[in-house]
Amino acid sequence: MKKLMIVLIGLMLISSLVACNSSSTNVQTDSSKGSEEAKGKVVVGGKDFTEQQILSKIASIYLKENGYEVEEASNMGSTVVRSALENGQIDMYWEYTGTALVVFQKQQVETDPEAAYEKVKETDKANGLAWLNKANFNNTYAILMKQEKAEELGIHSISDLAKYMNEKPDELKFASNAEFYAREDGIKGLEKHYGFKFPAKNVVKMDSGLLYNALKDGQVDVSVGFATDGRIKGFNLVALEDDQLFFPAYNAAPVVRQEIIDKYPEVAELLNTIAGKLDTETMMELNYSVDVEHKEVSTVAREWLQQQGLVQ
Repeated sequence: MKKLMIVLIGLMLISSLVACNSSSTNVQTDSSKGSEEAKGKVVVGGKDFTEQQILSKIASIYLKENGYEVEEASNMGSTVVRSALENGQIDMYWEYTGTALVVFQKQQVETDPEAAYEKVKETDKANGLAWLNKANFNNTYAILMKQEKAEELGIHSISDLAKYMNEKPDELKFASNAEFYAREDGIKGLEKHYGFKFPAKNVVKMDSGLLYNALKDGQVDVSVGFATDGRIKGFNLVALEDDQLFFPAYNAAPVVRQEIIDKYPEVAELLNTIAGKLDTETMMELNYSVDVEHKEVSTVAREWLQQQGLVQ
């Protein structure tokens, strides 16, 4: 009897050890399985203004929702973020065709969106950078007026503005930031291209962030701005038609290190999906939500992705 009890106890101990080992093996297998399912890490960069913050957040959320580990590195200056991409410190960010063409590639200004895109795409291949599909919005410079003022004066295009200025050169005040005032492809080039001139005494220079409010409050009659800025909608402004095609094309596109595309081809597919759903009206609405309605960038980005049926 005593021997039988010893045998039974031994069998119980063996069963217990087998069960423990089995449990331990399951945990390790699940952990290994999770590791195998991780698709990889992508570092998403971005520049230091609202539109870029929204774009980089949309990309980050969408990549995370599709199984990628994402590290975000936003709020960088234009040259800093480009250098970070070239040096492999980030893996992708959204760039504008005009910026890449003129600032980084030192090529001539291009006003045709398709031509600008093809040039930057081809040139950057040698730099190991892949330009994915461009979005259908052009965040170029724009000449703005209050809608009621433009309608009152019958000004709908920059040619209309030039005609009015030539007839009444001292009547309208123009607001400009320092960069647009100084650049040859800024106010000087604009005046030369369209054949008119704002008298120096009627040009008010101010920080970029003040331009829209100055126009809204009637401190000036005309201002430079950016075509997708949400304050155009929020302040009831209108962008005059660039009917003689002076301003360069500034379409945004995801730019990704080719090494990442080769390693994770799905990343290109996911980012192209986002680019295909963005246009000027959409981008202006998203900027409006942040700049005028003061919503959080992450909230605006996720809500848009949900509206598009891209995330839950």
